[in-house]
Amino acid sequence: MSMAMQRVSCQALLFAFVLCTARLAWAVGDCFPEEVISENAFPAVVIETSLGEFTIELNRLRAPVAANNFLHYVLAGHYDGTLFHRVMPGFVVQGGGYTETFEERPVRAPIINESGNGLQNSPMSVAMARYDDPHSATSQFYINLAANTSLDPGSKNWGYAVFAQVIAGQEVIEAIASVPTHYEPGLDAENVPVQAVKIIRAYVAE
Repeated sequence: MSMAMQRVSCQALLFAFVLCTARLAWAVGDCFPEEVISENAFPAVVIETSLGEFTIELNRLRAPVAANNFLHYVLAGHYDGTLFHRVMPGFVVQGGGYTETFEERPVRAPIINESGNGLQNSPMSVAMARYDDPHSATSQFYINLAANTSLDPGSKNWGYAVFAQVIAGQEVIEAIASVPTHYEPGLDAENVPVQAVKIIRAYVAE
């Protein structure tokens, strides 16, 4: 690893450490998921869907907590058989939490918010979905379809943490973004695809 990469990695870890220690009620294990595939700073994950496959590259130098968290879910097979349950053209597509019958998969502990890592919610970037609590992200992720600067952090507010980028199969993301949607009673939500867009399998590329 180059000196520049080492400096970026240390800065990212320091940022995460400061956030974690500010949340003293949390256990250290919740703040920092155990590292996996440690030899690769930018692991790639292939996501096979019912509309084709795409590949994302994780940035564990800038977002070590979110990247490790995501890899844990991938290696456990958590995403296999889940849906892209939220499709908003010109904004985001979101998935990774619900089965085809709209049952929520069990999740790991929430992680700290790394939205101040310098990565922006730019087109085809991948970020952690969360609730209003900035430190509530678990398994769900979304892919930006535009430059969603409103999701980036500000001087007085947390943002949504970007941790990866789509590097292949962008046309599949565009296909997902174009499917018809409706209100789905099973989720009590709008913007749900009329015909399920399934994640068939997610795996770490060799």
